[in-house]
Order: sequence, then C-alpha cells, then structure tokens
Amino acid sequence: MKPIKVGVVSAAGFSAMVAVVAGVHTGSVAVEDELKAEAVADANGNLHVPDAYRNTYQFLGTWAVAADQGQGSEELHVVYASPGTITAYRKNGHFPDGTVLVKEVYRAATEPMTTGTVSHADSLRGWFVMMKDSSGRYPGNNLWGDGWGWSWFDAANPSTPSLDLPLKGGSRATTTDYRANCKPSHLPAQASDYIYVGGYQPLRR
Repeated sequence: MKPIKVGVVSAAGFSAMVAVVAGVHTGSVAVEDELKAEAVADANGNLHVPDAYRNTYQFLGTWAVAADQGQGSEELHVVYASPGTITAYRKNGHFPDGTVLVKEVYRAATEPMTTGTVSHADSLRGWFVMMKDSSGRYPGNNLWGDGWGWSWFDAANPSTPSLDLPLKGGSRATTTDYRANCKPSHLPAQASDYIYVGGYQPLRR
C-alpha cells in the first residue's frame, strides 16, 4: 500500500486562501451589479424601460400632480429604484453609479368614494427613466450629462426613447437634448443630485 501524503496548511495560508476566494466573490458581485446597470443602456447610451422592474426594483414613492381646474389630480407618478439603491443612499446620501430610476406616469381619474373625493391611476402615459452616470459613459449622447442619463418612453413603446416629451395639460414638446427639456425641471433639486428626494420616505436617513 502506498503511503498517503497529507498536506498541512498553516493558519496564514488558510487565511490567504479565504481572502482570495472572498475577493473573487466580491469581484463577481461587482461585475454582476455593473452588468445589471448596463443592461438598461445599449452601446450608444440609448436607454430602455427595464424588464420586470415592478418585481425586482424597490418602490420609492408616489407623486400627485394637481389638476389646474376642478378637484383631484391630473397625473399620478409612481417611482421605483434599482436594487440596492435605498441601502446605498441611506449610507452616504448619494446615488451610486449605475442607479436606475423608473417613473411611471399615469393619467388620473377623480371620483367620489366613501372616503371622499379620490384620484387614482387611470391609464399609463409612459415612463421616465434615469440612470446615474458618474464617469461620463456616453459623451456623444445629448441625453446624458450632469451625472445622469435621461429619457422618456411612450406607453406603447418601452424599448425606444420618444422625442415627444409630455407636458402638463396634455401638450408635448420635442426633445433631443436633456439640457433643454429635462434638466430645467430638476434644477431646484440640484443640491440633492437633481432628484427630489424629499418625496421618497425610504431614502430618509
């Protein structure tokens, strides 16, 4: 019978092995997170509405846009964030690179109910999608800048950004540059990375 050789691993060697395995695991998680972020944009920076976001993203909050005339709301906006956004933001008050925000925009219907006059979501107008970009991934794309990618999508076409941006009251504006039609609406929130975080309870630290 041949003798069996038994290798002995020192404590230091075992620790090094654990460190290597942990490093590989951490690296793979980082790569997976990056792939998740990149999955909403193609090679040219064209965004799309992420698949199954209602099941995989985190709910941030809802906005009610008051009607100019009469009672109730004209629109309801429901906002979701990519996985991990809330935990990361509550640590340091910043949105991590690759964060994706999805805002559903609904036409609202208002009617009397037992609780009073109530506005509720009626039909979907479309989505706003934003992706945090700390590194300037797409300098040649005019829908990227000031740390974000910005796009609007009509309800009938979640895969292709629309150049017709809906405005309050039902009118529309053509947009080919975020500086003209997206950024101005976010300027009052510039101090919080252009996001109105006050409306999102989960982000409060």
